[in-house]
Amino acid sequence: MTTNEASFVFTPPDRPHVAVAGTTERFPVRRIYCVGRNYADHAREMGANPEREPPFFFAKPSDAVVASGATLAYPLATRNFHHEIELVVAVGREGVELERDSALECVYGYAVGIDLTRRDLQLKARDSGRPWEAGKGFDESAPIAPIRRAAELGHPTSGAIWLKVNGQTRQSADIAQLIWSVPEVLVHLSRLFVLKPGDLIYTGTPAGVGAIEPGDRLNGGIAGLGEIELTMADKLA
Repeated sequence: MTTNEASFVFTPPDRPHVAVAGTTERFPVRRIYCVGRNYADHAREMGANPEREPPFFFAKPSDAVVASGATLAYPLATRNFHHEIELVVAVGREGVELERDSALECVYGYAVGIDLTRRDLQLKARDSGRPWEAGKGFDESAPIAPIRRAAELGHPTSGAIWLKVNGQTRQSADIAQLIWSVPEVLVHLSRLFVLKPGDLIYTGTPAGVGAIEPGDRLNGGIAGLGEIELTMADKLA
């Protein structure tokens, strides 16, 4: 039975999508993968050893995406809510067990994103040996700016990445400092999952992550990719 023939008990929600810079097109989101601790300085500030650890991944739901410029409600169940500025890879072609030399052929484009994290819930889960979903995969936890197409941009390997809160710099680094480069991330991830058009990959954050409070204004960017802006509203509870 096709979707058009099916009878649903309620109207299905629209598929999440992201703007494509310079066009009226939208990028439909299938899955969101995230790379953990992919900058050495951030790994160290989280108490890990970046020299010994292969890449690892976690996920967010596709409907966690939210556009730049949004006002976000302070999330439920946290007292330690953090920002993590990231380079995001948008997948435009299927890939499985990719080789490093050809991995970038799967990339549709790149964007600036923020991995929002309920740090207290994440750390409690980590210390208990439990999954991270409550700390990472909540509503509106994957803000993203418009995607820039690789066909026009190329494949960035360096460039400043930064984030400010209320005009004060919190994070400042260069995407050249990624422990695992974009092609290497694609290779590792494609040995765990079949990558599909519509997948987004948040590639990790540099050091300087910190707490966000109601009323804060966030502004971040990556050289050559543009910027992202968010405003925090009041707490839900």
